[in-house]
Amino acid sequence: MMQHVIKFFSRVALSGLLVLASCHSPREVIKVEGTLIAVDSVWDAHPDAEAAALIAPYKARIDSMMYAVVGESELTMKSGRPESLLANLIADVLREAAVEVQGKPADMGLVNMGGLRNVLSEGPITCGAIYEILPFENSLCVLSINGKTLKQLFAAIAAKRGEGVSGVKLEITEGGQLLKGTIGEQPVEDDKIYTVATIDYLADGNDGMDPLARSLKRVCPGDATLRNLFMEYVTAQNKAGKKITSHIEGRVVIKQ
Repeated sequence: MMQHVIKFFSRVALSGLLVLASCHSPREVIKVEGTLIAVDSVWDAHPDAEAAALIAPYKARIDSMMYAVVGESELTMKSGRPESLLANLIADVLREAAVEVQGKPADMGLVNMGGLRNVLSEGPITCGAIYEILPFENSLCVLSINGKTLKQLFAAIAAKRGEGVSGVKLEITEGGQLLKGTIGEQPVEDDKIYTVATIDYLADGNDGMDPLARSLKRVCPGDATLRNLFMEYVTAQNKAGKKITSHIEGRVVIKQ
């Protein structure tokens, strides 16, 4: 006896995704179609009044925080290779932050260019501007490594044609080869232990910084995000009546 099975389908549209599914059990997806929905100013033309009223008090609180001025920058600072004003500044902040961990600055500070997502403009610095520069929840890690591993780290930085560094000076080739590296103005000693203040993302060996994953010791204090450390630095400088500044110092130099 021939059995006739009539299938009914429900259409579910979620963010431009059309899913056709059988209403019989067990259900299975038969077809999936997707389209792109542009998220632009068109959606602002007719905002949902009820939704806008719901978020209004929260938006007001967030705006009051984000637009608050916490300091002032003496000049516009950008990130870039082989060396840049903004990368130097953030690397310095990391290096100094190690004082909370070991009672003194780290021998080296290190931040990756990819972690710096905006420009620090000349003039007032708002909380929101700091969030735009440092949007990730990266945290401070102070690592102990031997000189041999430090040389490998220098080579990894050279291969990237520079990162944000503090406390060291590197000479590299245009092709990314390390020519010379010093720390504290001194040559690196293979058996000596050095400390590197960086972020947890790099401490795990990400973004080409593999040598950091071979650290002898690792201390990552809780709640010490890079963004908060920078915020505290800017606030402290402002209270002292100082503007935020930075300099190009030949920390990473490309030799022709």
